[in-house]
Amino acid sequence: MRELTISEQATNAATLEHIVQVNKRLHTIIELLMERGLKHDDSKLKDPEVEIFTIYTPKLKSATYGSEEYMAFLKEMHDALDHHYKENNHHPEHYEHGIDDMDLVDLIEMVCDWKAASTRQKNQELDKCLEINKNRFKIGDQLFGILKNTITRYFPDDVEKKFV
Repeated sequence: MRELTISEQATNAATLEHIVQVNKRLHTIIELLMERGLKHDDSKLKDPEVEIFTIYTPKLKSATYGSEEYMAFLKEMHDALDHHYKENNHHPEHYEHGIDDMDLVDLIEMVCDWKAASTRQKNQELDKCLEINKNRFKIGDQLFGILKNTITRYFPDDVEKKFV
């Protein structure tokens, strides 16, 4: 192996500093995600949400996601859901302009939440949920593609059929 020139050594020093700076920022995101994982949906564990979710969780579980029945249940749950969305910014409903106001950390938690929620519904596949949510939350094609790519790459065993 040859000895690096002084210019190459300086370039490597600058590259290593860049790597350290990227690492710091990745760890910031990791810490945020870990904190969110610990606090995810904890508003459901107390009033005013727990009482309503206790009644509707079994009903939602037996309903097909996105169906008229499912959406009617959501309307009936409005008091709990209004509070839940206010307290949890991984839901598009938290923001005035919905998904357009979310950031990447919100979106990562949202996708993980959607996956976990899809396992609660009978015969519900995450790719079908995502298609429904594209319309429900007015997700643009580019973001939709990013969400599909994320699900396909990081939840591959959870995708019942490949996206078309």
